[in-house]
Amino acid sequence: MKAGIVGLPNVGKSTLFNCLSNAKAQSANFPFCTIEPNIGVVNVPDARIEKLEELVKPERVQMATVDIVDIAGLVKGASKGEGLGNQFLGNIRECNAIIHVLRCFDNDNIVHVDGNVNPIRDKETIDIELQLKDLENVEKRLEKVNRAAKTGNKEAQTEKALLDRIRETLLQAKSARIVVPQNNDEEVLMEGFQLITAKPVLYVCNVDENSAVNGNKYVDQVRELVKDEDAEVIILSVGAEADITELESYEERQVFLEDMGLTEPGASVLIRAAYKLLKQQTYFTAGVKEVRAWTINIGATAPQAAGVIHTDFEKGFIRAEVIAYEDFVHYGSEAKCKEAGKFKVEGKEYIVKDGDVMHFRFNV
Repeated sequence: MKAGIVGLPNVGKSTLFNCLSNAKAQSANFPFCTIEPNIGVVNVPDARIEKLEELVKPERVQMATVDIVDIAGLVKGASKGEGLGNQFLGNIRECNAIIHVLRCFDNDNIVHVDGNVNPIRDKETIDIELQLKDLENVEKRLEKVNRAAKTGNKEAQTEKALLDRIRETLLQAKSARIVVPQNNDEEVLMEGFQLITAKPVLYVCNVDENSAVNGNKYVDQVRELVKDEDAEVIILSVGAEADITELESYEERQVFLEDMGLTEPGASVLIRAAYKLLKQQTYFTAGVKEVRAWTINIGATAPQAAGVIHTDFEKGFIRAEVIAYEDFVHYGSEAKCKEAGKFKVEGKEYIVKDGDVMHFRFNV
């Protein structure tokens, strides 16, 4: 599962990517400095794994990760191939969610591709290009499905009805994500269309250092604009975050954050939000060899969770031994949880909860 960072050129995408991944994507004051998409595998900050490490004292610790993709800046006309349009649209289609970076700071030394700072216009520029590309794809599908629908094919009629609703939404300059599938068939179809504007989105307002805590007038404009989108808005001073990553010690970083009025780096907030946006959650395995966070989709069953460790675990699943994270921390060990009756044995139907500490029994 991948989240793609998108935005106009020079809004801070590559600098943000560097902060998140330390992968040092090229960052420069001109458009298209990121030609190939850079992929960073980023640890998901989670205080729970630190607590488990403290209790279990394992030989090693492995955190959950999320893949972040830095994608070249998009410009007007991308849907028709302008700039790096086709490449951009191909790269974003391969992502599962969108992190949309908006420039919300004034700085005469950093060129804006459209001449002045206006996050509302910038958002609309990208939205329109993505909507136009989706509209093109929807109309191509409609051409094919219309013929079959006229012959009385029920499946084609279902698909046509959904495509018509999506087309009408896109023609109103709205994104496909606001079209709600009305039944399971439509959900499957929607997934299969792979529309760019149907992907979940998170907005990052890149502000100056002084606005990192409370935002500014640009952030207020963005919040007002997206209030009906069911999308999270995060405030981040990407320049300050870059400075924080350059500091050598944890203590120095904490002093810097305190001076800004923050309790943790904004990048940590963003990574957790991206993880949530991808509809992912964490379960833990905890033993003296290793404490590890495993990533699963929300709603995953115990066998599916076991399969993340190894496919054989899912194939030969017998049962899961489960302790809630809060119980593990409260009682301090697996043995004490057993004594207190907080150790559960679950079967194939069990839906894993975020934070479960698990062991699997299997037979292959």
